[in-house]
Amino acid sequence: MTVIRSALDPAGAAYRERRTAMLGKLTELDAEHARALAGGGEKYVERHRRRGKLLARERIELLLDPDAPFLELSPLAAWGSDFPVGASVVTGIGVVEGVECMIVANDPTVRGGASNPWTVKKSFRAADIALENRLPVINLVESGGADLPTQKEIFIPGGRMFRDLTRLSAAGIPTIALVFGNSTAGGAYIPGMCDHVVMVRERAKVFLGGPPLVKMATGEESGDEELGGAEMHARLSGLADHMAADEHDALRIGRDIVRRLNHRKQGPAPGAVAPPRYPEEELAGIVPEDLKTPFDPREVIARVVDGSEFDEFKPLYGTSLVTGWARVHGYPVGVLANAQGVLFGAEAQKAAQFIQLANARDTSLIFLHNTTGYMVGKEYEQSGIIKHGALMINAVSNSRVPHISIIMGASYGAGNYGMCGRAYDPRFLFTWPSAKSAVMGPPQLAGVLSIVARQAAEARGQVYDEVQDVAMRELVEAQIEAESLPYFLSGRLYDDGVIDPRDTRTVLGLCLSVVHNAPVRGAEGYGVFRM
Repeated sequence: MTVIRSALDPAGAAYRERRTAMLGKLTELDAEHARALAGGGEKYVERHRRRGKLLARERIELLLDPDAPFLELSPLAAWGSDFPVGASVVTGIGVVEGVECMIVANDPTVRGGASNPWTVKKSFRAADIALENRLPVINLVESGGADLPTQKEIFIPGGRMFRDLTRLSAAGIPTIALVFGNSTAGGAYIPGMCDHVVMVRERAKVFLGGPPLVKMATGEESGDEELGGAEMHARLSGLADHMAADEHDALRIGRDIVRRLNHRKQGPAPGAVAPPRYPEEELAGIVPEDLKTPFDPREVIARVVDGSEFDEFKPLYGTSLVTGWARVHGYPVGVLANAQGVLFGAEAQKAAQFIQLANARDTSLIFLHNTTGYMVGKEYEQSGIIKHGALMINAVSNSRVPHISIIMGASYGAGNYGMCGRAYDPRFLFTWPSAKSAVMGPPQLAGVLSIVARQAAEARGQVYDEVQDVAMRELVEAQIEAESLPYFLSGRLYDDGVIDPRDTRTVLGLCLSVVHNAPVRGAEGYGVFRM
């Protein structure tokens, strides 16, 4: 392996300017994350505590092994919507009894933990990750079921949550429910569909219909405990496999269940680990605030991969895309990183060959985005940019090794597809606060609309309104800029979270460890490549 020689000057004015801009964005990110951490707000948090209950993240912390990391997923879900940031559920990956598990914890301080449309989408994403990476799932349940005013957006798609649990079980992936409070209506099927169920005495209430609904439906009078209490389910219905004395006891029993799963990783173990030769702290000063200013992605790679060692593939060909082999926390990886933003035909061909090699070697791929898309123009169209871009997208689409994407800067147009954006199902996708993603840059999109409108006016024989054109362009640019930002994208679950660039190596290491719970195997064949 060749050690990357960094040309970054941490004492230089450019570095300091970039770092200052990034730290400002990270301060904003902390404020947005604080909204998710606040749950339903101080009033409802205090009411929950007065009832002697733990908060969702406190339950998670007590469940995890001491000092074990927790990779929270989609913490900004529902950002920019009418629902609280976080979508009333906490999802993430943590280590329990030495086993990496997907943890899904209802936040009962947000409308009693009721599921809104974004809760459902966030839960789907967690289930997809668990299934693809063979992670045991632990549900920390306390939910009033569906948020009824939005049932039209929940009821039909929401049934998938129960289907996902049964498919996980059928695939030999354990599912566990620890029930701390209400698990009502559709929520009752969460423990109903899990392999292992623990209920807290005098706290857990699991029923399809609560006492008021039973009264209305049948005329029968019943109390919470006899209808769905933990003791009833442990002694009579058989739904509860274990009855816990309190929340701490339920978490202890949950850990015992995981310890007895005999869970083993199916992917190869990592090799020796060596830290990068350059400080990860310096990742805060690499990406310019103005994404039109190019930067060398090797500076990022040098601060992420083991020993800053990187065996570059085709370094003299297709130079606006950097490709090569490295290790991250001992795991072998192939890296594709955009250098100058634009992808030409040579870059697309280079990427396709590299992806095929990674599949032949059963090696995971990391995509580092900073692309404005594939090059346009008469010369490039005539030289075959469409078929070259299709070649790269074909290779990405049919690759079977795990993909992990990090959007560092721009990720526009079909370049987002070629670099394994969300639509191409990377195992994980995270963004930096500097990231932007859309069909094209705001000025370009506004300009295209302006040209089309001008041509339409001329075709009708009308005089084009220049004043209105300026106003339209400003409005469109502002809209696209807002819709390109990482909070907007993360709120819609187009990523798995916005991360501090300085945490990139740690996040990649956790993700690589997770994907190695499942076998790592490359594709055995591809579709037809248009050459």
